[in-house]
Amino acid sequence: MSAIIPAEYLDLLEKPVVVTFATINPDGSPQITPVWCSYDGTHILINSALGRRKDKNIHNNPRVAVLAVDPTNPYRYLEIRGRVVEITQEGAVEHIHQLARKYTEFDRYYGGFAPVEREQQETRVLYKIEPVRVLTH
Repeated sequence: MSAIIPAEYLDLLEKPVVVTFATINPDGSPQITPVWCSYDGTHILINSALGRRKDKNIHNNPRVAVLAVDPTNPYRYLEIRGRVVEITQEGAVEHIHQLARKYTEFDRYYGGFAPVEREQQETRVLYKIEPVRVLTH
């Protein structure tokens, strides 16, 4: 059963807050990365490229965590522990363009934030994370 994200903390997922995304390396050690994210009302959505360390980790172990810290108050945060319930390439390029609009002044990720050539060099992947436990402060 999915955990509920409290309404008073949803702004940390709706605003352009760079979150910390944690996966588990094959040796059990944590791997963390600052990433862009979105929330569809049920799942946290993280976008990456196929073959990166976090992609390999997720395929090995779907347990992940996301930490969103309020940029105006570092003692206000939202921690989401969950599991990746879907990995898809479908809609991933459109999603990264949406994130570029949310987080930057660019309308597109490729040819805006990132060089247009990168679109041909990588395959975008979308991870849908089901919140299992939510902690706030």
